Amino acid sequence: MSPSTSPHPAIFAVDTAQFQTAVVDASHQHPILVDFWADWCAPCRALSPQLERVIADLNGQLHLATLEVDEGDNMREAGRYQVRGFPTVILFHHGQEMARFSGARSRHQIREWLQQQLGATLVFPS
Repeated sequence: MSPSTSPHPAIFAVDTAQFQTAVVDASHQHPILVDFWADWCAPCRALSPQLERVIADLNGQLHLATLEVDEGDNMREAGRYQVRGFPTVILFHHGQEMARFSGARSRHQIREWLQQQLGATLVFPS
């Protein structure tokens, strides 16, 4: 399943026109991960279901915006954040970039990374 077709309410597609409002501004309410991905990118396709599972595990504590870099002017947004490879995932909180990682990761690795970044802010189910 591509990131933009996820049925989970905390996962949504975003583009350059919506980025400021849907990601940066909304990150004041709750942390938001942005997955910069491309349809042709095999590691992107491997990472997508792992991210979706983590978001589902967190039950609304964290949202995921997916930005397909090859659609419209979206590569411009990737350039703005100096994204050099895909997939790149950037964590926004309180209106700012907090951290990022590139490449495919397992669900466990993503959870560990989020714990390092957000600590007690997130409560993972057992």
